[in-house]
Amino acid sequence: MKILLNIFRTSILILSILTPCFTATASTAKPEEDSPYMQKVDEADKACNEGKWKEAAEALTAALKLEPGNPSNILLMSNLGIIRFNMGQDSLALAILTDAHVMAPASVTILSNRARVLSALGMEEEAYKDYDLILQLDSTVISPRFHHCLLALRAHKFKTAKADFEFMERNFPSETETNIAGASVLSGTGEFAAAIPYYNKVLEEHKDAEFYSGRGYCHMLCGNLQDASDDINAALSMTPDDGELYLYRAALNKMRYRPDDAKADALKAIELGVDKKRAAQFLDKQSNSKSK
Repeated sequence: MKILLNIFRTSILILSILTPCFTATASTAKPEEDSPYMQKVDEADKACNEGKWKEAAEALTAALKLEPGNPSNILLMSNLGIIRFNMGQDSLALAILTDAHVMAPASVTILSNRARVLSALGMEEEAYKDYDLILQLDSTVISPRFHHCLLALRAHKFKTAKADFEFMERNFPSETETNIAGASVLSGTGEFAAAIPYYNKVLEEHKDAEFYSGRGYCHMLCGNLQDASDDINAALSMTPDDGELYLYRAALNKMRYRPDDAKADALKAIELGVDKKRAAQFLDKQSNSKSK
């Protein structure tokens, strides 16, 4: 059965927008707090907190026009790019973030935002290059390394993915991202027993279907059939329309010599969109019984 790195679905895009719009630095002049520029920035911040993306975009655009030479505009453009993405304006979002990157090529924030947008749009090779550049600029940041690790894993760059995970484990052993990376890398490279403790740690804090299904798959391939059943059923209780989970359970039922149940689950998986070719081995009751 195909190894599914479905844990990736929950972690590839973290749209925690709007780091503080401005941070005073030695090279960045602090705008007057009561200036029209800052009033528009405050309006944008308030609109973002309320999820009012259109109003936020209008306020930031107005601020940029008021003081086009303000060095703080780089971060405004970065935030505006993510806001445009949230509004479904993908091409415009990428254009804004790319312009911001040209203006500030060493900005990790801008590159991170662009990589997140690229990942969400399925442009994983381009996103990987951005994360690669981020790590060249600052090798100590955990979130870009986490995404770099998962994208490397999806691209079958197993050596790179493992190196990223090992770096995270050395430097950030208690972080959730490290445990997700460990579960993903180890299960994705066939080390199913070793992946289970990392899933355990993740599930202590995040009881999500993706993590239950990932751990259940590992348990199944390690022969822990009851544990696998418990995890798959827990995942199904949360996402009953996930065809992959029925395919998992079909495999589990085949291993438990329950051909009728395996066939029923395989048919349900197909009904929910799973390719019939992947489910074919569970549809023939005779082949199931012969394996006994």
